[in-house]
Amino acid sequence: MTQAEQQSPLKSAIQKHKEFLFPAVATYYQEPLALVKGEGEYVWDDQGNKYLDAFGGVLTVSVGHANPRVNAAWKDQVDKIAHMSTLYANGPQGDLAEKLAEITPGNLKKSFFTNSGTEADDTAILAAKIATGNNEIVVLRHSYAGRSATALSTIGHKTWKPIASQVAGIVHAAAPYCYRCPFKLEYPTCGVACADDVEELINTTTTGNIAAFMAETVLGVGGFIIPPKEYFPRVAEIARRHGGLFISDEVQAAWGRTGDKWFGIEHWGVEPDIITSAKGMGNGVPIGWTIATPEVADAFPGLTFSTFGGNPVSSAVGLAVINVIEEDDLRTNARVVGDYFHNELLKLQEKYACIGDVRGMGLMQGIELVKDRQTKEPAPDLVLRVFEETKRQGVLIGKGGLYGNVIRTGVMLNSTTDSIDKVIEALDAGLALC
Repeated sequence: MTQAEQQSPLKSAIQKHKEFLFPAVATYYQEPLALVKGEGEYVWDDQGNKYLDAFGGVLTVSVGHANPRVNAAWKDQVDKIAHMSTLYANGPQGDLAEKLAEITPGNLKKSFFTNSGTEADDTAILAAKIATGNNEIVVLRHSYAGRSATALSTIGHKTWKPIASQVAGIVHAAAPYCYRCPFKLEYPTCGVACADDVEELINTTTTGNIAAFMAETVLGVGGFIIPPKEYFPRVAEIARRHGGLFISDEVQAAWGRTGDKWFGIEHWGVEPDIITSAKGMGNGVPIGWTIATPEVADAFPGLTFSTFGGNPVSSAVGLAVINVIEEDDLRTNARVVGDYFHNELLKLQEKYACIGDVRGMGLMQGIELVKDRQTKEPAPDLVLRVFEETKRQGVLIGKGGLYGNVIRTGVMLNSTTDSIDKVIEALDAGLALC
């Protein structure tokens, strides 16, 4: 307990968290933080300490805390009408859906709004099953899709799978994890065996006719795993040949995060049948989104409902976020600053043997820590040491990976190289302890 907690006659936010929330609602750091204020790239805790937020609430605060243009749209809509449910049409929802049809690749046109990435992925899976008449879904190991029964069943991490969570009809393909290739091969001489194995998986573990292949374009919780350039074109073709749709999960990778493009899948030149997203779309306001081709959307049953999905406040905020990204050319900024960040991380890799791999796209940059580069034995304990030191340096970072040994970052899309220098300086100080 901190000195402030001992002196205060009232229970602190941290005390109440421990006493009244599920223990599974975990927090970072040996001494958890209670954040009370955010502005731009920075947040403050209840002790008055200031931190550079280099994780953005798990890649959710995309254009800065309390962004004035986003907040103006939020406040303006709240003063008009905040809720009406999907039983009525509302202008902000229609405006947002129209904009999304304009910026998404291919023939994607019709949207369904929810509250989270979990619901977005659930909606996509159900839509694929209805549109194809098939039931089985192919997903990836090392993936993460949320916390409903269906989403938990698609997850490729034992850490996130409660014992009672399994839904039938979901099979897991090998992830395109080049650093830890499940086939013990090396790219490019591997011939992208992980992609070809999807056909073997379909032929041996399903009926041969699937509803969809669903994948994150960059596996976020998996530790920012980046597939080879051949992967998605080949896998999309295999899925479609077996009657399935291709669902691109962009919950973390969308909104310019990967640099230059609105959506991660655009880097691979594949046109999905369905895209899902959430997180950075709302800059902290809850929103989930599924967009599909007219053929898929029109096959959905005549009655469905989302109490809060597409509410005018979230919709107005979503459109404001897109406008900020577009007006400030933040997709380009993500690429330019992201390239700078990646190169600085490579310099740290040269300096510290505990960095086994540096990988990322745009402003999704991560480093995988190992005890030995030859054996690639994961080093989650080193991540925790780095975490504590970067916090002491005034920088908040994230982590992930199946073994908890990947440091993940998610700085704001409008971050500068000066901010990256601060992150690198903090990481350098932390890695020096390894």
